[in-house]
Amino acid sequence: MRARVCVVALLAAFACAHGESSEQLVDLTHPFDAETVYWPTEEGFVLEGERGAVTDAGYYYEAHRFRAAEHGGTHLDAPIHFQAQGQRVDEIPLDRLIGPGVLIDALAACLADRDHEVGVAELQAWETRHGKIPRGAIVLLYTGFSRHWPDRASYLGTAERGPAALADLHFPGLSVEAARWLVAEREVRAVGIDTASIDHGQTKTYDTHRALFASNVPAFENVASLDLLPPRGFRVVALPMKIGGGSGAPLRIVALVPDGAR
Repeated sequence: MRARVCVVALLAAFACAHGESSEQLVDLTHPFDAETVYWPTEEGFVLEGERGAVTDAGYYYEAHRFRAAEHGGTHLDAPIHFQAQGQRVDEIPLDRLIGPGVLIDALAACLADRDHEVGVAELQAWETRHGKIPRGAIVLLYTGFSRHWPDRASYLGTAERGPAALADLHFPGLSVEAARWLVAEREVRAVGIDTASIDHGQTKTYDTHRALFASNVPAFENVASLDLLPPRGFRVVALPMKIGGGSGAPLRIVALVPDGAR
């Protein structure tokens, strides 16, 4: 019943966005194609098949196959990714994936230091300017790194592939202290970021993932176009491919932004 209510709410939101509502839909998703950035140890996105053609029966037909790792491109990390008892993709409640959004602008700090970790002080400074992060918010972190997409060297810090490349990853993330604060003090629904990982690139222990996933708070990674969002006042709809038993999944994430909010 709960899932059905969430679906109805989602459909109503989209109906409003395309009806009399003054909300605009903002696509926060990178396309999946041969250039999509994946972790250095993964193959990447592969689309197989040939261009369509007109059949003997007179109609046009085209169909493809794709293969890809769960964790790459704009995607969701399910809690099971770093938490043995965490929820899998198909177990995450829909109301964790739909909710009020806030945008934490960490651009200046990340331009100054590509290994920057967004900390509690930055979250509290945001609240001083924009008000308290609402309970149950979906928090999106804007580092500006999506401007590098899909240049792997600029986006990840290295264009090399394979396990040895992990030592050369340099991109911002969320600090473990800030992750714990968001979970304990603001009871957030989910956290997203416009880099390849919610942990910064130089992590060795993925503490931020573990802090979020211990409370079944999922993460959205490689989010796009966060520069188009206001600090608050918008809603987020983040629906992953419903992979049964999955530890992650490709994600289509959009924001519903009221006109004049920026």
